[in-house]
Parts: sequence; C-alpha cells; structure tokens
Amino acid sequence: MDNLFTEVERYKRNMNAPLAVRMRPQTLSEYVGQAQAVGPDSWLRRAIEHDVLSSVILYGPAGTGKTTLARIIANTTHAEFTEVSAVTGTVKDLRREIDAAESRLMARGMRTILFVDEIHRFSRSQQDALLHAVEDRIVILIGATTENPYFEVNSALISRSRVVELQPLGDDDIATLVRRACDSPHGLAGAFALADDALAEIVQLAGGDARSALTSLELASQMALPAGAKVGQDGVAVLSDGTRLGEGSAEPLPITRENVLEANPRRGLPYDKSGDMHYDIISAFIKSMRGSDPDAVLYWLARMIDAGEDPKFIARRIMIHASEDVGNADPQALLIAHAAFKSAEVIGYPECRINLAQAALYVCLAPKSNAAEAGIDAALDEVRHGPRRDVPNHLRDRHRPGSDSYGPYLYPHDYPEGWVEQQYLPDGLERGAFFHPSGRGWEAWRLDSTRRDRPQS
Repeated sequence: MDNLFTEVERYKRNMNAPLAVRMRPQTLSEYVGQAQAVGPDSWLRRAIEHDVLSSVILYGPAGTGKTTLARIIANTTHAEFTEVSAVTGTVKDLRREIDAAESRLMARGMRTILFVDEIHRFSRSQQDALLHAVEDRIVILIGATTENPYFEVNSALISRSRVVELQPLGDDDIATLVRRACDSPHGLAGAFALADDALAEIVQLAGGDARSALTSLELASQMALPAGAKVGQDGVAVLSDGTRLGEGSAEPLPITRENVLEANPRRGLPYDKSGDMHYDIISAFIKSMRGSDPDAVLYWLARMIDAGEDPKFIARRIMIHASEDVGNADPQALLIAHAAFKSAEVIGYPECRINLAQAALYVCLAPKSNAAEAGIDAALDEVRHGPRRDVPNHLRDRHRPGSDSYGPYLYPHDYPEGWVEQQYLPDGLERGAFFHPSGRGWEAWRLDSTRRDRPQS
C-alpha cells in the first residue's frame, strides 16, 4: 500500500527518469495513436473503461505503447496489479504471484492483473506455469512482446488470451508527443524552443518509435545547452549565471536540427534478425527483384546491410530468385548469383556489399520466367497424386535379357539437326503437360531457334 514515503520515492525516481518515462501517459485520454487497437469502438478500450479486461497479449515493435497501455490499465482498474520480469523472473516467482492472486480472490474477491513484459523471453516451462491460472482466471494476464506471439508464445496460452497488435506510430502522432514533451512540466517544461526542421528530423529518425523520439529530443536538448550549463539532480538545466531554465526567468533555448543530428550521429532503422521485420524486409527485397524495380532492390538491400544481416543469407535469396523467377529467360543470372555468394563467403563486409548489389541488380533487370519452378512443381504434383505410369518400352534400359523386344529407339544424332519425333512421356501425358515457357529472353530465343531447326513434317 502506498504511503507518504512511497510517494516521495516515486517523485524522486520520476525526476531522475528519462524523458520517455516521465512523459508516459497515465490515462487513455492522454494516449496517442493506435486508433485500431484502443480507439473508441475497440474491444480493448471498452474492456479497460468498463474494467472487464480478459487476458491479452500486446504485440508490436518497440516504442508503440505496449508498456504504457499496461500502466494505464494499472491506473484505471479496480484489480490488484502485479508485474513479473520475463528477463529475471523464474517459475518460482510466477507461482508466488499466482498463489497470492488466488488468496486475494478467495479472501476478498479481488481480481489480479499480472503484467509480463517481453513475455517471449519466458521459457516454455515458465509459460506453462501460467496456463492453469489464466484458464481459471486466477490472474488476468497482460503480456507484452516485440516478437510474433504466434511463434514465440505457447499456443495454449495464446488460445486463452486475445492478441492485440500495435503498429508503429504515425508521423503526426510522434510530432504530437514531442511537442507535448517540450511544454509539459514533466518534460522540458518550456525551457527549449524546438525548430520546425529539428522536429521533422526527430520524427524521421524515430521511425514510428515514441521512445526513440523522446530520447532524441532529450539528447538534443542537452546538445543545445550553452557552455557552463549543467543539469541538476531535479532534471532542471541551470545556466552558468545560476538561471534555471523553464521557470520564466530566461528565454527558451533553441533546439536546432544540428543539435538533433549531433545527438544521433548514426541513424539506424529498426531491424531484427529473426522476427517479423527480418522476414518482411527480405520479402520486400525478393518481390522488388521479381517486380524488376532496381531502386527498391537497392533500398531493401541497404536496409539489410546497414543492420548487419548475414551477407550469405542475402546471397542465398538472390540465388533462389535467379532460378525461381528468372530461370532460363537468362541462365546467366544463376551463375552471377552464385558468384555473389562465393564473394560474400570469401570477402565479407564491407566490400561484398558491391557484389551483392551487382547480383541483385542483374537478376532484377533480367527477363523473368517461372517456367522452371512451375514445371517441376506440376510434374511433382503429377508424380505424387497421379496414377503409376510406366516407362515406354523404347526408352527402357537395353542391358537386360529380352530387351530386343522393346521396339526401336530412335537415336537423335542420327537425324538432321540432332532431333527426331519420338514419344518420351509415359502414356497418358502429352507434350506441354508441365513446361510452359515464358516467351521472354533466352528461353524464347531458344524455343524459336529449336522450332526453326527442326524439320517440318
């Protein structure tokens, strides 16, 4: 139970907390963005406002408001709110909280909301420890995760919860949060004036991440302080003459775009090497090659290179694309893709970025044909689901006794242009059953040449 001392402690912690923590909304009315998840007609908003929340998994990238929503629920619910760390928590910790929740429910009829941040970090055994309590509503689970819960969270736990996906915040939402932080007494308290181009740079750098935007603002404000100024323990900046900023005794200090760039010397867009973003970006890269858009190919390639993606992984995807979507429209594409893989293997970063770009652009600009993939898949489908078909007698092996009765095999090299009309498919299948050429590139040229070379019957 809170008392005077806990309030003092909370105040001290808040004063020393990062700007992103100090500016965390306390109510739904202060919450910005995520209209689909917590808009007026959403299930989650009604559940929070009516205090009838059931177990929920909040899923989305960093800085989209998952922990904030949990804190808002803590502030508005009539249930007991407890938290377990998925980083340091153990099965013993979970069972202790579940036992306490059960006692609370039996003795006083009070519900317990259990918040587990980064729930995907829990092992399967830890997640299993929650199942009984969630199913019997001994606790109402709020799990937050940046990883796809359908892959990282126990399916039984998913089935007992509702998944709510949060999206990266829009630019206008980020701008609103930054402006609010500049003016709020919990934020910069009007001590700084943010230039329009500085705001635009912060919004761009954030990439939909509210926490990142507020961190950039806080660092930029520190860069904007004149020589001799210091930030006291209470978080208030004090100039060399003793003037305290934000108390009406000094003009606001300007925060420029240069201050923002100085505070963020390296811009890094969000990327993960095993989660949804990893698969989304490689998917965009492949589809851009298939769509023959060289600029998009270079952009998505740069996103992966900048994030330190394994160059051999990228090269393998280019090799696959060279056969899957280019094929014999340009057979050279596979050779170039393979050369890029060997370059990535032998050379590595940073130089192999050029090899990857060359190969990706080649297969991107090559004529496209999926005849190889479509053909082998159609043939496999026939083999796996069609009837058993025998090898035509004239194609069978001639080394066994009695093979003389198989009928004549026509040796193509004995005929003009090395070709003769002859059945090669088993009975019941006709030419054209599987191979459907694209009519583009080398594939089209080769087919036209073949038709010209073959004698006309």
